[in-house]
Amino acid sequence: MAIVTGELGPRVRWAFSDRDGGMSGAPYESSNLADHVGDEPEHVKANRAALAAAVGVEVAHVVSMAPVHGNDVGHVLGISAEPVPRVDALVTTVTGSALLVVAADCVPVLLGDSEAGVIAVVHAGWRGVLSDVVGTTIAAMVDLGAEPRRTRAVVGPAICGQCYDVPRDRFDLVVAEAPAAVAVASEGRPGLDLRAAVVERLRGLGVASSLHAGCTSESANLYSFRRDGLTGRHGGVITLLPVTVLS
Repeated sequence: MAIVTGELGPRVRWAFSDRDGGMSGAPYESSNLADHVGDEPEHVKANRAALAAAVGVEVAHVVSMAPVHGNDVGHVLGISAEPVPRVDALVTTVTGSALLVVAADCVPVLLGDSEAGVIAVVHAGWRGVLSDVVGTTIAAMVDLGAEPRRTRAVVGPAICGQCYDVPRDRFDLVVAEAPAAVAVASEGRPGLDLRAAVVERLRGLGVASSLHAGCTSESANLYSFRRDGLTGRHGGVITLLPVTVLS
């Protein structure tokens, strides 16, 4: 499993994985992080453990969600082995916990305000962009003490606009709310660049962001549902470290 790590301030660590080098067999080979696609549970747990270790936490401290392509945010108050149901974002102030987001074409986003001690993850598909899941998540972070100007984001891999052709009615619906999503797909068909829309929304809210990796459909070392159908999920994890007590 190739893992890229980083920080969003002194108290916030993050990591993203790709699909290589894990435990899962076909058609999920090999670093699948999703527990809802039919993969062996022990393989998913081992893959998640490797990602969690990259940010210094045990796999038992990883909290996941069960996305439904909406804009509801789950508030994580403690460690739970079960995914938070029917949400497309998670937010917490619990030190030592790790929030997980998985995807295979949708946009995974990791967010943190290190000074306030607030972290979040977002899963943004076209419905999430349309319903402003990013804005809803930032609002939830602000309710917990975060400030957008201090908050930083890492936007992970997603299908690009050239590869994501959509029906005209969906295109019109999304770009009316998120003009930055406008793209031209192959053969001149209407396309949606959801990652560009997410980055623009973050910028509009005053949140600085950086990009990790590229197009899921074009990259063999990333999962793509549109390209492969039955497949696994890559993802990202973020954790909040305790405040260091100076002696």
